[in-house]
Amino acid sequence: MERFLKENFDLPAKNPSEEVQRRWRNAVGQIVRNRKRRFRMVADLDKRSEDQARRRSIQEKIRVALYVQKAALTFIGAANNIEYHLPEEARKAGFYINPDELATIAREHNSKTLKIHGGLNGISRKLSVSLEDGIKSSDLSIRQNIFGANQFPEKPARSFWMFVWDALQDLTLIILMVCAVVSVGVGLATEGWPKGMYDGLGIILSIFLVVTVTAASDYKQSLQFRDLDQEKKKIFMQVTRDGYRQKVSIYDLVVGDVVHLSIGDQVPADGLYISGYSLSIDESSLSGETDPVYASHEKPFLLAGTKVQDGSAKMLVTAVGMRTEWGRLMETLSQGGDNETPLQVKLNGVATIIGKIGLVFATLTFVVLLARFLVDKAIHVGLLKWFPDDALLILNYFAISVTIIVVAVPEGLPLAVTLSLAFAMKKLMNDKALVRHLSACETMGSAGCICTDKTGTLTTNHMVVDKIWIGDASKSFRSKETSEHLKATLSDKVLCNLLQCIFQNSGSEVVRGKDGKNTILGTPTETALLEFGLDLEGVVDTTHHRDCTRLKVEPFNSVKKKMSVLVSLPDGGTRAFCKGASEIILQMCDKILDCDGNPLPLSEKETKTILDVINLFACDALRTLCLAYKDMGEASEGDEISTDGYTLIAVFGIKDPVRPGVREAVQTCVTAGIKVRMVTGDNINTAKAIAKECGILTDDGLAIEGPEFRSKSPEEMKELIPKLQVMARSLPLDKHTLVTNLRSMGEVVAVTGDGTNDAPALHESDIGLAMGIAGTEVAKENADVIVLDDNFTTIINVAKWGRAVYINIQKFVQFQLTVNVVALMINFVSACITGNAPLTAVQLLWVNMIMDTLGALALATEPPNDDMMKRPPTGRGENFITKAMWRNIAGQSVYQLVVLGVLMFKGKSLLKLTGSDSDVILNTFIFNTFVFCQLFNEINSREMEKINVFRGFFTSWIFSVVLISTLVFQVIIVEFLGAFANTVPLSWQLWLLSVLIGSVSLIIAVILKFIPVGSAKLPSHSHNGYHPIPNDHEQV
Repeated sequence: MERFLKENFDLPAKNPSEEVQRRWRNAVGQIVRNRKRRFRMVADLDKRSEDQARRRSIQEKIRVALYVQKAALTFIGAANNIEYHLPEEARKAGFYINPDELATIAREHNSKTLKIHGGLNGISRKLSVSLEDGIKSSDLSIRQNIFGANQFPEKPARSFWMFVWDALQDLTLIILMVCAVVSVGVGLATEGWPKGMYDGLGIILSIFLVVTVTAASDYKQSLQFRDLDQEKKKIFMQVTRDGYRQKVSIYDLVVGDVVHLSIGDQVPADGLYISGYSLSIDESSLSGETDPVYASHEKPFLLAGTKVQDGSAKMLVTAVGMRTEWGRLMETLSQGGDNETPLQVKLNGVATIIGKIGLVFATLTFVVLLARFLVDKAIHVGLLKWFPDDALLILNYFAISVTIIVVAVPEGLPLAVTLSLAFAMKKLMNDKALVRHLSACETMGSAGCICTDKTGTLTTNHMVVDKIWIGDASKSFRSKETSEHLKATLSDKVLCNLLQCIFQNSGSEVVRGKDGKNTILGTPTETALLEFGLDLEGVVDTTHHRDCTRLKVEPFNSVKKKMSVLVSLPDGGTRAFCKGASEIILQMCDKILDCDGNPLPLSEKETKTILDVINLFACDALRTLCLAYKDMGEASEGDEISTDGYTLIAVFGIKDPVRPGVREAVQTCVTAGIKVRMVTGDNINTAKAIAKECGILTDDGLAIEGPEFRSKSPEEMKELIPKLQVMARSLPLDKHTLVTNLRSMGEVVAVTGDGTNDAPALHESDIGLAMGIAGTEVAKENADVIVLDDNFTTIINVAKWGRAVYINIQKFVQFQLTVNVVALMINFVSACITGNAPLTAVQLLWVNMIMDTLGALALATEPPNDDMMKRPPTGRGENFITKAMWRNIAGQSVYQLVVLGVLMFKGKSLLKLTGSDSDVILNTFIFNTFVFCQLFNEINSREMEKINVFRGFFTSWIFSVVLISTLVFQVIIVEFLGAFANTVPLSWQLWLLSVLIGSVSLIIAVILKFIPVGSAKLPSHSHNGYHPIPNDHEQV
């Protein structure tokens, strides 16, 4: 079985090829009862191919429209000299431009129309908006009515009745319904009303119950997925409204909004560039063009759906929703659905194998029953004499055979994965983890390595200046006290240079909120510097340092590790300011500022002193930054900002405390066989100090800097990576290289990232984890899971739920295969020996519901327990059905078959049953005992290797509810629905005996777990620095 599964149903968790996806679909063949339901959560490859071709076609047209001016009018349909008339509704609202004409300006890059309307300022006047204060919130509904909402049409949600219809597409159920109708007709003709309709009506009622429960379960899943989809679409942007900066959902944006863009943002609507620095846009998602487009006052057009690659800017929204090219593109795409997960595919394979076996057994059962009937008829009556009862009997045989197929083809196996994932994703959402791709949830359970960022993930991301070295002296920062000391010991010139560098060379802003308080918007590092600057500014009592004009800005990014700005000084001349990674800025400096503000040459001795200060700060787990400046004379705006000849102003040590609970979470990873590696852009001493505090860096572990790592050959990398625990001063490319090497060594790798440049590593990894607070939209788009609280502990929770999903599905498979084997064998053997089947069609349909929908609900939704993180992760290529599972399936099946076989052939004598109703009592007792065997085996399946199957029994409320509901309904079927289910009420002694026989399976399970089957092959983690975890029976 495993060989067949690996050859045909082995699917990579991420980015599977179309060939692999088609291969397993072909392998499934026709052994599917209900294709519509079975493949509901599987990607429609044909539709996806059509969408991709349509998307490429539209992108090409957009590219032509944007970059080949001659073709623009043809595509967009803006025709020659279309006259736009101002709607009266817009005029009354105070707007003086037609919404459609306004939308064409950005969409067509129509500079001519923009100029006609007076450029940016003219457009803002006609939209009644201030470029400084933004729109008024009171105008939102009016603007939405006239210019449209920033929303795209979505497919309507599927109703409950659509899921009922899907469930009714099951071929075997359709055949059974036909059989039931025929049975009612023949029964009424032969046995009269009402007795003649009981058998057929029983089947119809059973089908109704199966369809209702199935549809309800599927509908509940769809609601969960819809909620998660809504969460995925929640994107918030910074806008200025009513004169204040605030965050709003992109769906609440309106024409006239002033939006603030920064690196990694998705442009939320079409608009015009107002102001900004070094803004480059990636338009590949819209036009297919990979070269960045630079926006400026000369090229002010910004299009929805594109990404900010670098820089920052303010934009004026001119078109939203379906008036944008992005909206039109989204409308034409129907999407082919998410890729199926590896477990779904594997279980489709298991269902296919069992289905083929079941089909053979069902056919043989019908053939044997029919042959015995014909032989018996030929001997006693003759084949030429036929009666209506004969037709009813043959129809009953056929219904039993079809029902065996219903039981044997486990449609619920692949769908149980969906159920388990939907449940896990909903729980993770409550625990601050948004799973974007289904496969990530189950893959995370196999993760053997987590490459994590430091800032914001291991630390709180709430930064404050802790120490400052300036004027050859180091001071711990104590707010006003330190500021006053600096004022007393440093000259005004030094303080002015320091404050100029802090306030001018910053990507953050100090904005006033509605409550009148100042708020700093920006990265935590810059926030810490600005808070320090505001404190110092308050003591110095001057704002002269703010009277500069920025000419050019080179924003910080993780490659350069610095930010530079060129400003025009109020007294004339220009000055460059630079801040960033200490070692990098120090290398750019050849002078240092003394206490009196005089630049002095930087000697080797002083350089060593400064490096010692940097290392001292770093060893105290502080993030170190250097600030420097350079007078540029009369440099122009177009010149590149210099990278040498700077004068060092100060060294800052910024504290970012480790998050509470991180050390315990890392220890949990160690116990679970998961290696945690820190990859950070910080100084190596800072990284080592934090890593030791978190428990990541051990005595025999290796800490290395990015440049040294990059210089290694592939062979050297493979040798050092197993010992690597910390990588400092790393570039995004280093993270990508590390991930690629780890995966080639057989590791299942999870990677965290927050910046735009982290996208390649997030995409390359098995599980990409983007930060929800600090992460850019580009990072989130390339991630599989979004960690909404940026907390490392949340990542461990994802791993725990991932393991729970995998183990829960194994439990369900073990349970279902046991029922399959027993139901098939008992009916087949009985047909061959006695000429009839002990379990009727109605009873088999009930058993099918117990083992399918209800079994999945009970076992596939069990919450994780702490023991799941005390075992090594499942490696790549491990057998899904383990030896322990086969042992449990075989042992329970043998026990049930022996017990039911004895009851079938010796039941009357053993139970002392006499009289005309002894056969129906025995068959009812066999049915009742069979169901109780399954109920107790369902409890057994909660633990495949541990003895205590009742641990957490009452905390798993879904399991308890399903078990009790099944028990109650079993009593109702036996005691009150005998006319439909071919049962009779049983005495309390027989009920007790059924329960006792079923409960013996608990003892059988304990005995089986002491039978050694060979330890499961551990994943090859010999290179990860951990020893295999002992597999003893502390498990009890």
